[in-house]
Amino acid sequence: VLNMNRETIARRTGEEIYVKYVLDLREFPGDPAQEVLTHDYNDILSDPEVKIVVETMGGLRPAYMFTKQALEAGKSVCTSNKELVAEHGLELRDVAKANNVNYLFEASCGGGIPIIHSLDNALTADEIDAMTGILNGTTNYILTQMAVENEDFAEALKGAQKNGYAELHPEADIEGWDACRKIAILSSLAYGKYISYKNVYTEGITNIDSLDIAYAKALGLKIKLLAASKRTESGTWAMVAPRLVDKSNMLYHVEGVLNAVYVHGNALGDCILYGSGAGSLPTASAVAGDVISAARNHGRPLPSDWSDEVLELLPIDEVRNTFFVRFSGSEEEAEAAFGAIDAVRIPEAEGEFGFFTAELSEKEFREMAEKSGKVIKAIRRA
Repeated sequence: VLNMNRETIARRTGEEIYVKYVLDLREFPGDPAQEVLTHDYNDILSDPEVKIVVETMGGLRPAYMFTKQALEAGKSVCTSNKELVAEHGLELRDVAKANNVNYLFEASCGGGIPIIHSLDNALTADEIDAMTGILNGTTNYILTQMAVENEDFAEALKGAQKNGYAELHPEADIEGWDACRKIAILSSLAYGKYISYKNVYTEGITNIDSLDIAYAKALGLKIKLLAASKRTESGTWAMVAPRLVDKSNMLYHVEGVLNAVYVHGNALGDCILYGSGAGSLPTASAVAGDVISAARNHGRPLPSDWSDEVLELLPIDEVRNTFFVRFSGSEEEAEAAFGAIDAVRIPEAEGEFGFFTAELSEKEFREMAEKSGKVIKAIRRA
């Protein structure tokens, strides 16, 4: 991206940005990267001409050590590494500030969507009280294939891997961990206090099957893996889980590897950011945007509302939701456990039916489900 849009970037920043080193253990014969390749990180660390370091290694080791050393050496760091940001982002931002440089991580949370820039800049006048998003392109692609192409989960996952949307070991995506880290980062920035991803209740999509998709279609709904957080009078909650979304919700229309994030502020109201959430170029665009921001603000740490004060989340048992229940008993048994229901039956599902509950706390629902003994599965409604 830096090479492709070099003239535009130079015009907007007032100076030319060029790549001096690429660190990799491999060789790249015939590739332009070979000309600037180094196998020794100290070449980068000790070079006073290097003002900005881009970290896209992934994982915690050695990315954490390399990042901290670069910041301490007075070099800004731009990263797409959500795992590192979720685990050590607050610390690394403090290290950056202490050394008059910046630690920027736009690409870590929404691919090419400028959500972090929006929270740090355009929405700074608002009190953000809720956000909901499709933050993982892999799972959204899989759910789209299941709904549109009638593929089962295994087929859709295989297709995602074939197309480069899913890793060989896709657990971080399909179990919801990737989206969990992202909503923890975004919520920390939005609410001004630290939220650990380890405290975010998380479900993935591995239990979603063809019958779930069929019920959703019969109801005119779609299943999406949503990462959400909200400030309420009772406290703040955060959750990643599959949810049923209706057509009036813009997230209903987000398909394939696209991502979208709803943000609600007390002055702005609802705002949605939408764009490519996967792929090399969208991610590169976000990283390049951070590089430009770092170049514009060299020697001047950008302000951030991310505090080291921990935000204690509402216990999951107290979070309230409406549930769609697949039930194997009779309607009388369902009503005995959950109260009045409107049964939904589809030809594909023999010996069961579905219904929506009233709004319940997670604890209330779990106790009702255990008491009935006939709940096959439940999916929350958005």
